Amino acid sequence: MEYLKEKGRIFDIQRFSVHDGPGIRTIVFLKGCMLRCRWCCNPESQEFAVQSMVQGGRTKIMGRDVTVREVVSEVAKDRIYYRRSGGGMTLSGGECFYQPHFATALLCAAKAAGINTAVESTSCVPYKTIEEALPCIDNYLMDIKHMNSSKHKEFTGVANELILENARRLSKDAANLIIRVPVIPGFNDTAEEITAIAEFTAGLGTVRELHLLPYHRLGKDKYKGLGRDYPMGDAQLHTKDTIEELKRFAEKTGLEVIIGG
Repeated sequence: MEYLKEKGRIFDIQRFSVHDGPGIRTIVFLKGCMLRCRWCCNPESQEFAVQSMVQGGRTKIMGRDVTVREVVSEVAKDRIYYRRSGGGMTLSGGECFYQPHFATALLCAAKAAGINTAVESTSCVPYKTIEEALPCIDNYLMDIKHMNSSKHKEFTGVANELILENARRLSKDAANLIIRVPVIPGFNDTAEEITAIAEFTAGLGTVRELHLLPYHRLGKDKYKGLGRDYPMGDAQLHTKDTIEELKRFAEKTGLEVIIGG
């Protein structure tokens, strides 16, 4: 099992999470991302390089190199909770497929160990990269942030054509594809924009769930700790009523729409 020796770079492992997939999960956060979303709550994930970040007056090193064997050994400690809850391991980031060989090896090692797997992904990579990992992915959580490519590029740094094409292909190939939408002030928080994403999702034919992820500022202090300005400035949080209204518009497409997740 040579893939157990595969090395990659992570910046955190979060146990006992109830987000990013079914049941109780362990989230493995990988370093590196192709996008630069203005609202990113993990700015320490964007660069592949090991970084220093100040939090609570202390300097932390963000990024460490590990083997697949080391990560899966850590993840397997909570196997009993996965069995009881239907949980498992989720790869997040950053973008997990920024490190394609490491991500695929992690997923296959977890799958071989009988652990449910999930990825949280922008899917902004060549489809071949995703395709190689698909046999080892039980749940594919994919972000679709906007249908307009120009606006997508303005707020994330990349166009969306590859992402949308990969969504179409994943709708045929993935075991369980769920589309998630970060709802961001001034970017995609209108009825028209959310409806457009919901209609695209419903049109995929095999996707039943759409998750709306309300904007939050939980990562704001991290930017300061990295010596960076917070790109969202003083953008205001949405009210519960606003998110519920957007949910109702999305539900008109026939999808099951969940807030959070």
